[in-house]
Amino acid sequence: ETQNVTYIDLYSVFSDNTGKLKAEYTWDGIHLTLAGNQKWIEVLNQLGYLQTYKLDYTIRLDTVSSGYDGTYSWFHPHAGVIPGNPATVILTMQKWWSARSDVFFGLSHLKTTDLGKTWSVPAEQAKTLGRIPKGGDYEEVVSDFTPKWHSASKQILGTGHTVLYKDNHLVSGSERSTAWSVYDTKSDSWTKWKRLVLPKIPMFYSEGAGSTQRVDLPNGDILIPTYFHPKGVNEYSVSVLRCQLKGTELQYKEHGDILEYPTGRGFVEPSLAFFQDQFFLTLRNNDSGYVAVSKDGLHFSKPVVWRFDDGQDLGTYNTQQHWVNHSDGLYLVYTRRGANNDNVFRNRAPLFIAKVDPKRLVILRETERVLVPNTGAQLGNFGVVHVNENETWITTSEGMSEKEPKKYGADGRVYNARIIWSKPNGYWNKF
Repeated sequence: ETQNVTYIDLYSVFSDNTGKLKAEYTWDGIHLTLAGNQKWIEVLNQLGYLQTYKLDYTIRLDTVSSGYDGTYSWFHPHAGVIPGNPATVILTMQKWWSARSDVFFGLSHLKTTDLGKTWSVPAEQAKTLGRIPKGGDYEEVVSDFTPKWHSASKQILGTGHTVLYKDNHLVSGSERSTAWSVYDTKSDSWTKWKRLVLPKIPMFYSEGAGSTQRVDLPNGDILIPTYFHPKGVNEYSVSVLRCQLKGTELQYKEHGDILEYPTGRGFVEPSLAFFQDQFFLTLRNNDSGYVAVSKDGLHFSKPVVWRFDDGQDLGTYNTQQHWVNHSDGLYLVYTRRGANNDNVFRNRAPLFIAKVDPKRLVILRETERVLVPNTGAQLGNFGVVHVNENETWITTSEGMSEKEPKKYGADGRVYNARIIWSKPNGYWNKF
């Protein structure tokens, strides 16, 4: 009843001339499973058989907090993990003045030590991650902050970018910098944020790694994707900074290729992932999302538009995309148009996840699932954190924008969409 199947002589592969079995195996009439004999795994690979896994997961959507006061809602909820048994998860977020574009206040953090069963009350970090007076009606703050565990130094490093306000209005065309802070586990607080010092060249006039995913290398170096433009230029370009962390000081070492797009604000909010010996970079543009690949994390291929595997445009535009990276699969998290979601600002809900084909650089349409549903609020500012081998979390919030999201059910919730991984035994396919 099975078509297009290539058969092999199991006896010759798994026994020697005396008839003695060379490896333990089970056969259910469909799948062949080896009992952990690496030598014969290599034999089968040489014969053209590859062990594959049907990696799967379930989604559990938790609400960390809820309640909208009509003026401010939580934004940029991003988490970092301190390894342990169980791990400690630190979640940072900041208040957004919903009536004004990109007006944010100092960061707060909360934490869980029981894998999200309970969370502490948000604690404002005013002394170290709050707004700083700059004279007159000007204030500066760190925004789009993303914490991540740095294994080499055994501490959480958070990175974001600076934002300048005058009388609670965003100052257009102002200088911008990547900023960082390190979390102190003993005092449950953050070091005072500092600017990353970059070469004094025109293109870095307005530069910042806001809402980006970084990759930490085995030697401790840090690859931070960032976006920037010279003074008086509207279009942003993207590059990856190679940095090092000495104590609590983040230092620039070099930067890679400059990726440019001539219209629509250019490329912004890049995120980086490492999978199967390659680096993958996803980029936001006003009209579409883009993806590029690299062998070293610094020099990239020409970016191409994100598409489904049937050739159609993915439909994500003018908002973030981030990676979920599992040892057996690479996934993209995104929002897109065409999902009965014209009630949401820039179609930024639902929040989707789908598997990436890393060779063709396309999204496998049949794998698309909803992480967080459409309740009328935008969900496009979110973070991804690998908690342990069993769970990856995507944290986001209901941005209460001008299209009256409450009538669709939004209430300023902060969500934790928990991906719980499952993987059955391997089986063998002929390719």
